This record gives sequence, structure tokens and C-alpha cells, in this order.
Amino acid sequence: MSKDMNLRKVITILAVAGALVAMTASISLAQESKSIQLSKPDLGSGISLMQALSKRSSSREFSPDPLPAGVLSNLLWAGFGINRPNGMRTAPSGMNWQDIDVYVILSDGLYLYDAKASQLKLISSEDLRGLAGTQDYVKTAPINLIYVSDFAKMENKEVMGAYGKMTGRSPDEAKLLFAGAHTGTIAQNVYLYCASEGLATVVRAFIDTTALAKAMQLRPDQKITLGQSVGYPKKK
Repeated sequence: MSKDMNLRKVITILAVAGALVAMTASISLAQESKSIQLSKPDLGSGISLMQALSKRSSSREFSPDPLPAGVLSNLLWAGFGINRPNGMRTAPSGMNWQDIDVYVILSDGLYLYDAKASQLKLISSEDLRGLAGTQDYVKTAPINLIYVSDFAKMENKEVMGAYGKMTGRSPDEAKLLFAGAHTGTIAQNVYLYCASEGLATVVRAFIDTTALAKAMQLRPDQKITLGQSVGYPKKK
């Protein structure tokens, strides 16, 4: 074999290798771009707490208009963001389990709120609003929050044993109680933020949790607790 042929082979191999490296880099960048970077919370926005409480209400009519990125960032931080350097959150959590994960269903996909990274991480590119609730308005609301309790984070036999003796509740009953309480505090934070910003919201329990959990690729020990729709009020 001539030196020219060997040289051509080497050049071809290097070209293919370069293309593969470039392709891998492109895939990596594409995967990174699937995450939505959220902005820092605007602590100077909104109205007073007492005014927000006076305006707090449920609404089942939403404009399909999407929320600006800054409003979405503030909404999620208000609900269950990190508000102290030690990682504590805007909503209380028994034993600091922080078992609630906030999933966000938008028209372009399902995301998981990562409070530490201040990001929305893409889980699925499918529009799952049709599974987010049984009511018609859920399918067109721009944002549906799905609260999921990770029961694996509450596996503390000593605590559950002591709590069971005191209350007569089984570990599973205790987990359901804690999950419900934790979800309720987050949902109320969202309500108050919405009242402060003139947004419409309603918390919902009518969900085919079996179908939605499958679409969300949840583990058996991850339990959907509630849904909450958010958007601008419907224009009349």
C-alpha cells in the first residue's frame, strides 16, 4: 500500500472522529438547552401580605397567554423556593424531609422544578395538560403545577414509630398526612403570589393519577397529591 493511500485513510479517520466529537458536543448542548434557567426572585414585587390575603381566591377561567419568564420564576420560588443559605424553603416541611417535588406542565412539555439550581429540567416534550386534570379548563391553562410526594424521603423508622405510638397512625397513614400538609402550604404560597400579581389560580384534586403518573414516569413510591392551574385571568 502506498504512502498516499495510508495518508488518505488517516485523514478520513480523523475527519470521521472529528464529526463524531462535534455530534456529541451538539447533543450535549441540545440536552443542556432543554433546561430553563430561572431568574432570581424579585423580592420587591407584589403587594403587602394582608392585601394578598384579602385578594386570595380560586378561579377556573384562564387566558391561554403564557406567563413571562420572570413571573414564572417568582411563582415557583414563592411556592417552594430556597429562601435561606442553609437550603431551607419558603414552605415548611416536617423533619425537613422536603418530600414534595413540584412538576410544571407547560404546552411544550413536562418540567421538574430544581430549586437548588434555579432551573426547570425537561422530563418530557409531550403536552400533558390533557392528563393534568379532568376539568376542561386544565387543558388550556398555560401552567399546571403537579405536586408529587416522594415517600422514599420519609423513610425514618424511628420517627414514624414514635409518631405512630403517639397518634395510632400507621407509617403509610403518617406519610399521607405529612404529604398533604406539605402540599397545602406550598399551594397556599402559590395562591398568595397569584393574588399579589393579579394571576388566576385554583388547586385541584380531580386527576387520573394512575394515567398521569405513568406519563410522568414516576416511581411507585412517588405519589401525586394535588394539581394547581395558574394563568392570567380570562379576558371578558
